[in-house]
Amino acid sequence: MTFNVYLSGEIHTDWREEIERGAKGAGLDITFTAPVTDHPASDAAGDHLAETHSQFWRDNQSAKVNAIRTRTLIEKADIVVVRFGDKYKQWNAAFDAGYAAGLGKPYITLHDADIIHPLKEVDADAQAWCETTEQVVETLSYVLKA
Repeated sequence: MTFNVYLSGEIHTDWREEIERGAKGAGLDITFTAPVTDHPASDAAGDHLAETHSQFWRDNQSAKVNAIRTRTLIEKADIVVVRFGDKYKQWNAAFDAGYAAGLGKPYITLHDADIIHPLKEVDADAQAWCETTEQVVETLSYVLKA
C-alpha cells in the first residue's frame, strides 16, 4: 500500500525530517508533502500581487496564495500529520486539522502533553495523538503494513 502524507504545522524544528527518515528506515511506501516551510517566503507569498500599506492585507493575500498549496496537498493526502510546537501558537495548524476533518481525512496530532487542554477539540477528532515522531512512524507503519 502507498500513502500520501501531508505534514502540517510547526516549522522551527526538524520533526518532518525525523518522520521521513523513520518512514524510510521502516521501508514505508510514503510520499510526504508539506507547506512552504521558509517563513519569510511564506510571509511574502502574495507580495507580487499588489503593494499593500497594511500588514493585515499583506498577510491576507499571502495566506490566500499559501492556501492554494495547502488545500491542494491536504485534499490529495491520505493522512495528515499536524504538529503543534511549544514555542509559537500554530493557528494555521489548527486550521489545517479542521480542514482535514471537514474533508473526512484522517489526521494524527503530534504535540507534548502540556498542551492537551488547549487542543482538546483538535485531538478529539484526531485518529491518533502522538508525543514523538517515533510514535507517528509506528502508527503509519501499522496502518500501511497491517
